[in-house]
Amino acid sequence: MKRLQGKRALITGGTSGIGLETAKEFLAEGARVAVTGSSAKSIEEARKVLGKDVLVIQADAGDVAAQQDVARQVKEAMGGLDILFVNAGIGDFRPVENWDEAGYDRSFAINVKGPYFLIQALLPLFANPASIVLNASINAHIGMPMSSIYAATKAALLSMARTLSGELISRGIRVNAISPGPIATPLHGKIGMDDEAVKGLVAQIPVARRGDTAEIAKAVVFFASDESTFTVGSELIIDGGMATL
Repeated sequence: MKRLQGKRALITGGTSGIGLETAKEFLAEGARVAVTGSSAKSIEEARKVLGKDVLVIQADAGDVAAQQDVARQVKEAMGGLDILFVNAGIGDFRPVENWDEAGYDRSFAINVKGPYFLIQALLPLFANPASIVLNASINAHIGMPMSSIYAATKAALLSMARTLSGELISRGIRVNAISPGPIATPLHGKIGMDDEAVKGLVAQIPVARRGDTAEIAKAVVFFASDESTFTVGSELIIDGGMATL
């Protein structure tokens, strides 16, 4: 029996990296899937990879009005929702003296405000039972230089997982979080890390490698499935032991 058979799922930031891999896993487990992405190029590529049966929505993850539109499209296409994986986010890493208000606001808009108002917009669509999984980060637990704003946004998501769990469980909606360590995705290249920088990062991981997107996707499947029905407000750290150092 496929673990997500017949379930309807939305993955934000589902056109690349962890989100795209999770979409593949959800499809393999029998779910109907919708994904969001921010660029026309990633949208087109995702359509080719995921197939015509997947709803692919272009949306700005940090825009509140856009979240209402995502909810509208999901309702029209699926009627309701059993699973939400909040994965869309940005990683902006700078020393504290280089931050400005615009950058600060952009990080919090995409990583915190957008997800919050998306959940709000989707509330009328959630089935009972349903599962929400938030993609946080190990950076919320460790004092990595230049991660002050990124880590703060991810800490906010972890707090949200706990508080929304208390508020939404009476509706049958479970909220949990995953906190990945460094994962081999395009993110590291986007933030300007060269091979030497990646080697330095790997040196901080006890298992001596970056994680694979499939390792994260499989954890999300667990939280999304009925295997985790007694798991509420929890966080699963998947970091190769990085937080133990």
